[in-house]
Amino acid sequence: MPRSGLEVAQILRRFGNRYRQQYRGFSPDQARVVSRLTSCRTAALGGHVEACDSCGYRRIAYNSCRDRHCPTCQGTATAHWLEHERAHLLPVPYSHVVFTLPHVLAPLALQNPRVLYGLLFRAAARTLLEIAADPTHLGALIGFIAILHTWGQTLVHHPHLHCLVPAGGLAPDQSHWVPCRRNFLLPVRVLGTLFRGKYLALLEESFRNRELTFHGELHSLADPAAFARLLREARRRRWVVYAKAPFGGPEPVLKYLARYTHRIAIANSRLLSISDDAITFTWKDYRHGKRTEPMRLPPCEFVRRFVLHVLPKGFVRIRRYGLLANAHRDGYLALCHTLLDAPAQPPTTSEQSPPQATPIETEAACAGTSCNGHCPACRRGRLRTIEWIPPSRTRESARSPPAPAIVS
Repeated sequence: MPRSGLEVAQILRRFGNRYRQQYRGFSPDQARVVSRLTSCRTAALGGHVEACDSCGYRRIAYNSCRDRHCPTCQGTATAHWLEHERAHLLPVPYSHVVFTLPHVLAPLALQNPRVLYGLLFRAAARTLLEIAADPTHLGALIGFIAILHTWGQTLVHHPHLHCLVPAGGLAPDQSHWVPCRRNFLLPVRVLGTLFRGKYLALLEESFRNRELTFHGELHSLADPAAFARLLREARRRRWVVYAKAPFGGPEPVLKYLARYTHRIAIANSRLLSISDDAITFTWKDYRHGKRTEPMRLPPCEFVRRFVLHVLPKGFVRIRRYGLLANAHRDGYLALCHTLLDAPAQPPTTSEQSPPQATPIETEAACAGTSCNGHCPACRRGRLRTIEWIPPSRTRESARSPPAPAIVS
């Protein structure tokens, strides 16, 4: 499907005030993100003026916001992250395991995202490490990357954790590598049951420690008896844990990682149209053969669903555990490569890596323009920065040359 050229930032600029009137404003975290996205690649963030040294062509390139919720800025961030992660992959198949928070707890997660999303990481990590260490299953120390997503295809609130796990682990005495079965990592029913128990125990502890807040329709949950009923209801549910059979090696895994690491609730490429009545975008219907279907939402409902997925400031959504935990990752990986008789890929150094993009090139990449420096008009000369534009709320305050081509 051809790209429409539409952006989420356009929707936020056009309908942000309407949303504020209908829903009485954004939360502080949401307001901060909306401000950044609506300023992205505009005069509000400043930029620079480029001129061709051959034909005299000129253009303005405005700075990007680099916010992790911005659909426009995440392409460059993903590429840099994956290049760094290449050296940390093991030459074994990998398995994809997904832990999902049940819908009965989703409203509580919206009011307490930092606590409940943090518990999602802790409960899933403890579950994987404990089951893998059990000799009846794998009997090894494993490592994995966990990535939080909070959305479904239609932008509804759907918190879940994607875990990418090497198909095997280090023996308890560290003498050999323990591979998992060919098409099987760990039993999902056992994972689901243990995950439910660990999460609810952690949630109950958070309630006792008064780490949770309750507002509006959830105000009654501040009563211990009401909260206990919620826990009983959640305990009766089957908690969904999904695991794919081990697949690929380092290179396929890198491509697979790219789908999840810096993905945000919706990409600009999924937008089909914007009008005063509706925002139309594509979604995949996984229940019916992954068919791509259009969906229409009223503008304020689209904005409401989008900002549901704004994470608390400073919240880390990509975490590593076990063999891959940051504190001892290098030592464990070196040992695993030795046991697997596979030389480790040396980490990227300044001598080995391609030249780092300058801030100008990085901004140009985020703006969707070529960052190789060649003039797009004559294709002979090179673009040189002739002026810096300070951040400003109005384009008129920028000292720009006559008739520039605006990159927006």
